[in-house]
Amino acid sequence: MRDGVGLRLVKRGALWNFQFNLAFHRLLGRLRGEHVYRLAGACRLCARCCEAPALRVGVWVAGLPQLRRLFLLWQERVNGWAFVEEGRAEAVFVFRCSHFDPATRRCDSYDSRPGPCRDYPRLLLAQPRPEFLPGCGYRARAPRAALLRQQLGAQALPPETLARLTKELYLE
Repeated sequence: MRDGVGLRLVKRGALWNFQFNLAFHRLLGRLRGEHVYRLAGACRLCARCCEAPALRVGVWVAGLPQLRRLFLLWQERVNGWAFVEEGRAEAVFVFRCSHFDPATRRCDSYDSRPGPCRDYPRLLLAQPRPEFLPGCGYRARAPRAALLRQQLGAQALPPETLARLTKELYLE
């Protein structure tokens, strides 16, 4: 299902809004001294992120039925995402994308894909413990990972403890 001209214009406006908000919040985080992880690795074109896109929503969207309906309607009509399930504890909505072709594992509207699709997996890097999908070629890397790895290496730690800390502290 390819996007028509009108829908592409709406999506372009939504994308500009998404990118502006994202840049603004990332700038605020840097000004507050928040350290986000760095992105390491590369895309393996597995398309697992396209199979079931998931969005973390705020308490207002998760809790207010009117906002929830409006949010889900937007996702369905504009992004082509059909609601599948909700993770209540995490306030995460999981969708099925109508633009994703499971046979070819490609998006039929790649040029007009929404912001979350464009920014994956960078959106995960601000989380306390970013988790990537199984088989994803990307991984999180702590800021100053080389320095931390060097300092850990200088300690008298057993190899298994060093390996565990390297993984848990995102120093790989």
